[in-house]
Amino acid sequence: MYTPGSRTVRVGTLLAVPVRRRSLVQGLAVAVAIVAVGVATLTLGELGIAPERLPAALIDVPSGSEGFVLKRLRGPRFVVAVATGAALGISGALFQTVTRNPLGSPDVIGLTAGAGAGAAAAALLWPGAVSVPASATLGAAIATVVVFFSTGRGFSSPSHLIIAGIGVSAMAVAFTQYVVLVQSRDQAAVLHAYLTGSLSARSWENAVTIWSVLAVLLPAAIALGRRLQLIEMGDESADALGGKSERTRAWSIVVAIALSAAAVSVAGPIAFVSLTAPQITKRLSRTPGANVTLSALTGALILVTADLCVQQVPLVEDLPVGVLTVGIGGLYLGYLLVREWKKGTM
Repeated sequence: MYTPGSRTVRVGTLLAVPVRRRSLVQGLAVAVAIVAVGVATLTLGELGIAPERLPAALIDVPSGSEGFVLKRLRGPRFVVAVATGAALGISGALFQTVTRNPLGSPDVIGLTAGAGAGAAAAALLWPGAVSVPASATLGAAIATVVVFFSTGRGFSSPSHLIIAGIGVSAMAVAFTQYVVLVQSRDQAAVLHAYLTGSLSARSWENAVTIWSVLAVLLPAAIALGRRLQLIEMGDESADALGGKSERTRAWSIVVAIALSAAAVSVAGPIAFVSLTAPQITKRLSRTPGANVTLSALTGALILVTADLCVQQVPLVEDLPVGVLTVGIGGLYLGYLLVREWKKGTM
């Protein structure tokens, strides 16, 4: 969709993409920041690779301690963090645009807690019955449906949405706690670490899982994002311009649930990335719509930065990354609630 200040980049007659200079600069800046955090992740600390050795180590992975850091310790962890943050950022952008509500993120409405409960059930309560990603998706879908119908007004009322989300989250957490209680002490410890949201000891298998989901759903989200821009003008106008409002909303929710569930299945329920990434993106880009690509980059930057902090900053060292995002995101949620209350939408 063309907006003031945008130019259209064409690839022959097959593809025409509107690009805004401000968004392009913002995207490049965030991408550079992600790379910088990646370099810091691999080089800082006692086990870090010497900065002058890093380019050669990335081209030809060495053996010994440098190979261990790249292949086992920090390499897959960083790659998983990038994709997980991107998935959460996209999921939040789609949900907030569909609900036309800055509080309509997967964290607030209980989707993330539902996905965590589903993953916990699949991993420990009924192992082998359903795969963890499928069970996380099912848990997220159930939580979304329950919130939608329990508000009585769908996703349109922020106050009803928050109350329903708190209730659904409480039920999901209660179920998860039950799973913890019925497991052995060792299994419960593993499950508890997972449910706090952690990127520790991630593997290349986790990276393949989340990047595969992202490769399939990112193009779909970008395509939906263009139609969601039309919906912001009103359903009638969107339908007249080919936006297909009802179908676009339905598919956006499906894609958002799948992305959030995939993120939970590899890293646990990491909170508030999906709430904050789209809001930061919208304020910086000043562009209407879901801003899917920019939200993905911002979500990735938030998560890799938080993960770098829990690896290198003494005050929060060794905390699960989900604990840090809850601490920072909780402050932002408080600010958002106060702002919505002052606007009279609460």
